[in-house]
Amino acid sequence: MKYLLLPFFLLSVFSGQAQNAEVYPVFPECESVSYNASEKCFKNTLISYIVDHFQVPSNVLASNYSGEIAVVFEVTKAGTFKLMYVNAAYDELKDEVARVFELLPVIQPARYNATPTYMQFRLPIRIPLERNEIQDIEDFSSEEINRTEVTRSKDLEDNQLFLAANEYDSIQTKLFTNPRYESSINIPLSHEYYSRFDAALNQVGTNNHTASKPLLFKDVSKYYDLKADAQRLHHNRRTLVGRKIWNEHTVRFQNEDYWFTFDFALDLQLGKDFGDTNADYTYNNTRAAIFQGGLGENFNFYTVVYENQGRFAGYFNNWAESIRPDGGDPAIIPSRGIAKPFGEDAYDYPVAEGYLSYSPSKYFNIQFGHGKNFIGDGYRSLLVSDVTSPYPYFKLNTTFWKLKYTNTWMSMRDVRPEVTGDGSFRTKYMANHYLSLNVTKRLNIGLFESVIWENDNNRGFDVNYLNPVIFYRAIEFSTGARGGNALIGLSVKYKISDHLNAYTQVIIDEFSSSDIFGGEKSWKNKLGYQVGLKYFNAFKVPNLFLQLEYNQVRPYTYSHNTEVLNYGHNNQSLAHLWGANFREIIAIARYKKDRWYGTAKFIYGKRGFDYNNDPFSYGGDIYRNYEDRPFDNGVEIGQGNTGISFFGQVEAGYIINPETNLKLYGSFIYRNMNTDVNTISSYDISTSWLNFGIRTDIFNWYYDY
Repeated sequence: MKYLLLPFFLLSVFSGQAQNAEVYPVFPECESVSYNASEKCFKNTLISYIVDHFQVPSNVLASNYSGEIAVVFEVTKAGTFKLMYVNAAYDELKDEVARVFELLPVIQPARYNATPTYMQFRLPIRIPLERNEIQDIEDFSSEEINRTEVTRSKDLEDNQLFLAANEYDSIQTKLFTNPRYESSINIPLSHEYYSRFDAALNQVGTNNHTASKPLLFKDVSKYYDLKADAQRLHHNRRTLVGRKIWNEHTVRFQNEDYWFTFDFALDLQLGKDFGDTNADYTYNNTRAAIFQGGLGENFNFYTVVYENQGRFAGYFNNWAESIRPDGGDPAIIPSRGIAKPFGEDAYDYPVAEGYLSYSPSKYFNIQFGHGKNFIGDGYRSLLVSDVTSPYPYFKLNTTFWKLKYTNTWMSMRDVRPEVTGDGSFRTKYMANHYLSLNVTKRLNIGLFESVIWENDNNRGFDVNYLNPVIFYRAIEFSTGARGGNALIGLSVKYKISDHLNAYTQVIIDEFSSSDIFGGEKSWKNKLGYQVGLKYFNAFKVPNLFLQLEYNQVRPYTYSHNTEVLNYGHNNQSLAHLWGANFREIIAIARYKKDRWYGTAKFIYGKRGFDYNNDPFSYGGDIYRNYEDRPFDNGVEIGQGNTGISFFGQVEAGYIINPETNLKLYGSFIYRNMNTDVNTISSYDISTSWLNFGIRTDIFNWYYDY
């Protein structure tokens, strides 16, 4: 294939020439002109067509805007016009350029040595349109013709060098269409972001599946136009810096078969815990780099690297230090990761997440990554939650008919001093599957099963659990009583109306049917349940979302007699962040208006803790051996050192950039805990925490411990 130089197409002064092109692209109107006049005829015809069909948007007219639209386009070997890049002060101008170029007819392509080839142009379109001038068609002078022939001859001699240079130069960004919204990239787990489209996904009669999260952009875009929602919030910014701050990704590139974006992310917080006399202020200083993109239509990638330092409210710091790992590190920041000391009383906690996502067909999506997952329709999940640190995982989503089947295989760590050996953490593995079925247009039922096993006796990753359709309980039984810890669960969602949904979850770790109905309150009944309601556009107020949820988990649920086989990772629960032996009620209200949003959350709970230096476990700490229980019957929620807690949080903010979900916000947290006996990890405390910050909201912070 022969390649051409990229001629510069200047509207005011057509000074460029198409080197190595025997013939310029030819409009029907230019078929009869001479060879030397073909270039100007092509340009004049194109300008006339654009001026005749271009409709300046009303907001541009109203602002009396005067400027240029930079356009790079290509006439393909088939004679079609293909936009490659558009830069304008208004997004509406970009859209209008795209519309006009779609109207352009198919013409005769450029030719090189009588062979059709492509030709690229740079075109400034001036606003107002009257500033675009048509030049008279004149033949080139003899001197110019001779100079062109000499240049052509030299380039033919150096054809291979010319080919390589032109191939490199042809790698240019095309019109960026935000392909992320139609891609297999995960929508980051953010409660506020998910609440924007939750109503659209839960309309009566939709055949989607909302419990297995994170959801893919392409799946949500079928029901809610995420791209249009973001573009609607774009500000009219004329400068490049203004557009990058308010409307766009920091770096974005799109070619015919691939695209990528790069962004700098922030989580800068500054606050005050008025109940903590040991610290003047609280803060978090997070800088992150996000790189995401796609190769072809089916393969996507995402990676984010965080560098963090912070000091938080007193109760949060104490909890982080109470779950410290072996090896001398002072804490594990909940939901994030292991922390190193920073300064005198702060923490340094690097975090990295990322994944590869491949959709070989409309039925399958395969992911391999390091991150989090969530199963459920509530604020909490009793099955799999995102309250723990990121972990390695491999996930297979299969969607067809009225079914969605999610298989996930994960690698977890136990980092406690009492179980680590030779200076290394203990590794365990987890496999789960979740089958979601839309039974009717209103009713969805989900079946869950999970098993955890340890890397002991050189067992490694047990290939028995690779089968995506087998029952894990049977495999656990065949590998021995201590071979693994299996749990089963059930979820149900019912769409009462387009505005009201009811949902529930049940988790069963172990149970004895005779004890359930016998009223003995046996320790064997290790189970929990959740019930909740969601009210969309509440009281006919657009974008007002209300949620009421109740959760309870009996003592010893998620724990095991082989302590490493508990349902946890990095000293945190894989389900509810309180572990077990609790009940709580949650009320949440969210509202969004354009770029403004507000959230209010209130949680009241009863919890059962252990005592200091007590050999007995009362069932709240999932990392303790359930064989250390003080009694077999009469087991009740809240047993042991009973604590009553209240947590309230209000937050209001402004979305700075809808493409990256960068927010400016302020929040206030009030937390009160009262226990029967003050211990090292559970004690009476009242916290008032005021916080302000700017944050790229791509993961959930959980402060409600």
